[in-house]
Amino acid sequence: MIAPASTHPYDVLLVEDDLADAMLIQDALAERGARHLTQVEDGMAALDHLRDPANPRPDLIVLDLNMPRMNGREFLSIVKEDPELRTIPIVVLTTSSAPDDVAGAYRQHANAYVTKPVNLAEFEEAVRSIDAFYLDVAAKPPRH
Repeated sequence: MIAPASTHPYDVLLVEDDLADAMLIQDALAERGARHLTQVEDGMAALDHLRDPANPRPDLIVLDLNMPRMNGREFLSIVKEDPELRTIPIVVLTTSSAPDDVAGAYRQHANAYVTKPVNLAEFEEAVRSIDAFYLDVAAKPPRH
C-alpha cells in the first residue's frame, strides 16, 4: 500500500551516484509530495550544494553510502557535526545490509536506513515516518 503524500511539498537532496536508482527514488519521492529534488553524485558535491547560500535548504536528504570521492559515511559524519546542517533528516538508502553499516549509520544519527534493491513500500514507509515529525511538525531553523 502506498502511503499518503505529505501534507506539504518538501525539498529533497538526493546523494546518489547510480542514475537508475536516482530515477526510481525521484519517482517515489514525487509521489510523496517532493516539489524540488536536487541530485548530486557524491558527498563532496552534496556539501558544496548545502553550503551554497544560493541553494534552498532541503527538508530531507536521501543518502547512498557507497560513492566516489566522499562516501556517505564521511558525509553523514560531517553533516551531523555541523550546527547549521545537523537537523536535516537523512534517510540512508544503500546496498549494504551489513550490521556494522546499519549500526554505524544510526550511531551517526541517520534517521532511517533502507537497503537496495529498494523495496518501494519500505522506502515510502521510511519517508512517511519522517514526514510525521520532521516534515510536518518540526520547525526548520533559519538559514544564515
